[in-house]
Amino acid sequence: MFKWLKFSRERKTKSELRLIRFLIKEFGYRPNNLQFFKQALTHKSISNTSDILESNERLEFLGDTILDAVVAEYLFNKFPEENEGRLTKLKSKIVSRKSLGEIGQAMMIRKNINYQRGRSIKVATLEGNAFEALIGAIYLDGGFESAKKAIQRYVFRFHLDLNSLLENEIDFKSKLFIWAQKNRLSVEFKLVTEEIKNGTWKYETEVILNNQVYGKGAGESKKQAEQAASKETLILMGEL
Repeated sequence: MFKWLKFSRERKTKSELRLIRFLIKEFGYRPNNLQFFKQALTHKSISNTSDILESNERLEFLGDTILDAVVAEYLFNKFPEENEGRLTKLKSKIVSRKSLGEIGQAMMIRKNINYQRGRSIKVATLEGNAFEALIGAIYLDGGFESAKKAIQRYVFRFHLDLNSLLENEIDFKSKLFIWAQKNRLSVEFKLVTEEIKNGTWKYETEVILNNQVYGKGAGESKKQAEQAASKETLILMGEL
């Protein structure tokens, strides 16, 4: 005769269940080890009063690095024409303290953070830091792909108007690529003329969308000509 043993999972507290629901809703992630996420939401104002609790500062550092890598890969693939300087500027805009604070506020992370009330703590900054710590916790709990999926499929989709954010920072050529990508159109730049007059170079370029010529532009460099042609194309398409 076999003696059947019944194994029961450790029952979760109300606060733990609330945390799990929060992670699923805001990150699309179901945690394995809740301890990572409890630490991610523990501010130093509380951890400094306890020998048991550890603050989220180390997880914040880790999450910052993971977030940088995911955003860098996203921009690298989305803007194949942009140089390193422009990509760096765009990345800095996305992962700025202001942007992360706004994401944290939109998620209402403050409802889950364990911190000492009544102290002069800027809650927006606290939420932005906790957001990064949560990314670090997801990485430790589920690996890089889980963190990447949470950022791209949930954070970018529900809490960050990426196109609006980027469109305020990028040039006409990049705006044209974004618009063309949305509308599934191919974009080519054709150099029409290249000549020098009185010691000054003049370039004329035209934009070709799906094998059809649209905007034209001129400038003292190929880059200027492409920018001018991109701007005219966006005007013709009603995007400027």
